[in-house]
Amino acid sequence: MQPVDEYLAEILAAIVPLPPRELSLADAYGAVLADDVTAQWPLPPFDNSAMDGYAVRAAEVAGAPLTLPVDGEIAAGDTSGRALTPGTCIQIMTGAPLPAGADAIVQFELTDSGPERVLIREPVEAGTHVRARGGDAAPGDLLLARGTRIGAVALGLLAAAGLASVVARPRPRVTVISTGDELIEPGQPLVPGQIWESNSVMLAAAARQAGCPVIRYPVVRDRAEAVLAAVQHAMASCDLLVTSGGVSMGGEHDVVKAALSRLGTIGFRKVAMQPGMPQGFGLVGDGVPIFTLPGNPVSSYVSFQLFVAPALDKFQDLEPKRMARRQAVLAGPARSPMDKRSFLRGILSQQAGGADRVTPVSGQMSNQLASLARANALIIVPEAVTALPAGEVVDVLELP
Repeated sequence: MQPVDEYLAEILAAIVPLPPRELSLADAYGAVLADDVTAQWPLPPFDNSAMDGYAVRAAEVAGAPLTLPVDGEIAAGDTSGRALTPGTCIQIMTGAPLPAGADAIVQFELTDSGPERVLIREPVEAGTHVRARGGDAAPGDLLLARGTRIGAVALGLLAAAGLASVVARPRPRVTVISTGDELIEPGQPLVPGQIWESNSVMLAAAARQAGCPVIRYPVVRDRAEAVLAAVQHAMASCDLLVTSGGVSMGGEHDVVKAALSRLGTIGFRKVAMQPGMPQGFGLVGDGVPIFTLPGNPVSSYVSFQLFVAPALDKFQDLEPKRMARRQAVLAGPARSPMDKRSFLRGILSQQAGGADRVTPVSGQMSNQLASLARANALIIVPEAVTALPAGEVVDVLELP
């Protein structure tokens, strides 16, 4: 059996990052910047008001309370280039440009206004409620560093900086295919011997959670020709393929192995882990990576998080992400087969003033999806260990 870490290293060595390309802001969410982004203009581009109130010279209201005549109004979007006449004030709205000569805003709450004059009850210092030109960023300032994954705030900053597009590595496109004569689409009636298909639904959601656009194929029946046709069709429009089922270690119904062996680039192997021992990985078509995951749902999901998720990061030239790893005290005994690294489902909980604790869930068989839904962590049992007592300190991986 191949060690887990060796198998992951083999996968990552085969993944080539996607080339950067210019993406519009509409397409840039989730992409990874290929270069630093610096400010080309000051942000904000002009002095403006941070409050609704009155634009004043701070020195002229130092003796407040006092009354000043109101010389009109400036609203947000006003481009007239107003100037403040000495001895007066101008009513101003939030975001409106500060008139020349003004250096402070007296907010409405500190005034009693009339139609033509306003009583300013308290003095203000220069700069009060003024958003200074370039106060957020000056030309040449670094806004976002190379390697930043573009989220909502980063996207807003790019727009605020006046950029309509950026050069970035796009999100990898994922296609998920499940195979099996026993599988029926959820919502359809079952007959004895059939089950509702869940793996592709779950794996597609996991890929979306990892930030990728996903296509989920309808169930493909256990026919080598059908599997081969689905894979050949899918690989033309995706960056990574994931199949589930048909890769067990023997038997005439291992249709994924039978179909893909014709492409001659897929390596099927046993990985020293539980759940998820039967694995396949290789390249098809013009170098599209394909993962052939086992059909049991827990095996399939754990395999995705351990192997596929890091590969998705490598596509965007990021340090391959691992599930957050921490230590916790085992709240109950755990068992594992010899020479396999076990990933047992557990519930990780924080203890006030004490060490984290992790409790193995009941139901550790690889088909038991309900127990996976109750878990929030995987308990790692090393290959040379077959039993761990309660109270042992163990490594755990936090599930996303």
